[in-house]
Amino acid sequence: MVDTILRSELLARLASVADAHGVKTASIDGLTLSGTQEAITSKWFLGGRKVVYRMTSQADEASRTIRFRDAVVESSWGIPPPGLTVEKTTQQGTRVSESRTDRSVGGGGHLDDGGLRAAFEQAVRAGGRQFTVETGRMP
Repeated sequence: MVDTILRSELLARLASVADAHGVKTASIDGLTLSGTQEAITSKWFLGGRKVVYRMTSQADEASRTIRFRDAVVESSWGIPPPGLTVEKTTQQGTRVSESRTDRSVGGGGHLDDGGLRAAFEQAVRAGGRQFTVETGRMP
């Protein structure tokens, strides 16, 4: 039997997990944790490209569930620098995870959204709660 921990302790644990993955988090209220990570940036004199990872996790005390939403948003302006992008997508059941690495003239970076989601799920289940991933809505 897994012991359940307090909601505030669980949200603090989730914030430290997100911080370990490079996601800056903030508690909106006592129930919601929101975070962003500017994972990939590349700029040059004609324009640029930016990839931002956004996530929210919301505690539902009635059902003892943590609802998780995440999204990757890419934006560009001007003429983005030429670059190389390598994406790896894996699917296990209904769970889809992506890993992306960009290299370009003006920068690059790496984003692994599946790793953070798996770490969140492990921390939530260790805290004695259920974990669900919501799709179709932006965080």
